[in-house]
Amino acid sequence: MDYNIVMQSLPTIIATSVVRGSQQGESHGGIYLVDFEKQMANLVIDWDDSGIDFTGRGWDRGLRGIEFRRDEIFIAASDEIFVYDLNFKVKRSYKNQFLKHAHEIQRFENLLFITSTGFDSLLVFDLDRDEFTRGIHLRQTAEGWKSQLYDPKTNEGPEAANNLHLNNVRCSKKGLFTSGLRTNALIRMDNDLNPSEFCSLPEGTHNSRPFKNGVLFNDTKSNCVRWVTREGSEVNFRVPLFPEDELTHKNFDDSRVARQGFARGLCVIDENHIAIGSSPSTITLFNIKTKERVGSVNLSMDIRNAIHGMEVWPYERLLDS
Repeated sequence: MDYNIVMQSLPTIIATSVVRGSQQGESHGGIYLVDFEKQMANLVIDWDDSGIDFTGRGWDRGLRGIEFRRDEIFIAASDEIFVYDLNFKVKRSYKNQFLKHAHEIQRFENLLFITSTGFDSLLVFDLDRDEFTRGIHLRQTAEGWKSQLYDPKTNEGPEAANNLHLNNVRCSKKGLFTSGLRTNALIRMDNDLNPSEFCSLPEGTHNSRPFKNGVLFNDTKSNCVRWVTREGSEVNFRVPLFPEDELTHKNFDDSRVARQGFARGLCVIDENHIAIGSSPSTITLFNIKTKERVGSVNLSMDIRNAIHGMEVWPYERLLDS
């Protein structure tokens, strides 16, 4: 059997969630280990921090991006980066005045890149120096994309703003990439951090990244994940939907809570397999070579419960694109 086409064993995925529209005193997210071999999910952290801003849909609720270094796990909350050991005990955490409404995070070598959605920025945290070292503020002008660097250790940074709703960051030898709900593009920054459009994207996109000879992303408004090549060919998969009578907490205003089919959360397992998240919290594996669905595990039928970050567990970067 060719491993490049069919998995020899199904993976375990570590995932974070946000319970949108939850109220103070309720659980508003968590960390799960989702075992596709056993078809079960284990809640390892139940996030019920009450000292946050509960205004709006997701706002400060829940947990977001996931990263790893050696034997430590980095998990983003809205305005704080938590560091866990492999038993999910908190070792330490980091905050910064320019870190607000964080979404995805990613490590490249000794640098942790963090989306600071509430400042239209990316923050850079040096893991060796144990400090925030750089902020990158993005804006779109008539002349194209512009970046402004600032020192997050000083007060001389941008005003709070969420014009782009940056929700994703990827860094590799190909460059530093970011995108958001309102960028309508995957933005690449060169070695001097000058931004330019790498490719166009639909409005509302999550989790975009260069992949093979194209781009892979959650087309959230269309309830699907898409891999589009430079040549124009495309593979796409619809996220699973459930019968309406099986969903819970449907009596909440749609403007405040996640809707069914909301595609967010994406990780590459190997060169032919991907995992995506959707609402209510569900993780689904797809084979992009055979164009088949491999499996799916549902964590909750609460329509407010939405997947956020996802990575393979235990962590190994099999394909760093």
